[in-house]
Amino acid sequence: MISKEHILVIAGPTCSGKSSIAMDIAEKRESVIINADSMQVYSDLQILTARPPSQDMSKNLHVLYGVIDGSIRCNVSLWLERAKKEVEKARTDGKLPILVGGTGLYLNAARHGISKIPEVSSHMHYKATRLHKEIGGSSFKKLLNSFDKDTASRLSDGDSQRLIRAMGVFWETGKPLSYWQSQPLQGAISGDFINVAILPPRQFVYDTIYLRVLKMFEEGVVDEVRALLKRDLDNTLPVMKAIGVRQIASYLENQLEVNSITSSITQDTRNYAKRQFTWFNNNFISEITLCEKYSKRIFSQILPKIPR
Repeated sequence: MISKEHILVIAGPTCSGKSSIAMDIAEKRESVIINADSMQVYSDLQILTARPPSQDMSKNLHVLYGVIDGSIRCNVSLWLERAKKEVEKARTDGKLPILVGGTGLYLNAARHGISKIPEVSSHMHYKATRLHKEIGGSSFKKLLNSFDKDTASRLSDGDSQRLIRAMGVFWETGKPLSYWQSQPLQGAISGDFINVAILPPRQFVYDTIYLRVLKMFEEGVVDEVRALLKRDLDNTLPVMKAIGVRQIASYLENQLEVNSITSSITQDTRNYAKRQFTWFNNNFISEITLCEKYSKRIFSQILPKIPR
């Protein structure tokens, strides 16, 4: 039986080898692999978000992968609520819960909890979205700044999703988002965290990103995005902002060539990985840090550190 106090976290930038490590550990320790990636929760984009292939998911229990419809705005609060239930279930079943992902907001929430921010009604969200479209990001941010300087100062004019959310929270509650974020954190997952940071050489990650993008096209990512676009979802939804959706949409409209979109998706993903490296180096405290390409030799060194 696994100790009920432990929870293992395997974290790092995209294409760093997190899933491979989780799978290897799960073969040696009875485990449940719990998704902590904000895009892999969506059911619409299996290929584009590089969810673990079905053959891997059939070998070991994977949860919270592809469980949210693209029409729903999954946020850290919703993810944390579901992740806590999966951790509790794993412990009840005598299995080690393993959080796997690179979304810093989710990982922080798991360990420290979150500020309880009231939900914004669809009416208020639509109102804020419409205003943003009418006046543009710069003017919208200036308006937000008039009653929530803290939040406005942290956001760029182009960060439409967060600007709209901040405006919606203020209209819904009469208090700025920064007020709610300053409240005590709640809802952290209990237990003894063992954080494993996967930070291989950047060039290895960049090379892997390139190969992954090529593989996505071989596996039919264009058809996957075409099906998503046919749903005619709100363009402000998180699923519509996944890296690659914009480029493939342009390709389908005959505005970009295949070589152009593969290069663009690769570069956007590299930029994302670069931001992830910065976040993990500055914000993630790990008990085990792997700074080289993952191998079976490394696995043999870290396995004894994983609780039974």
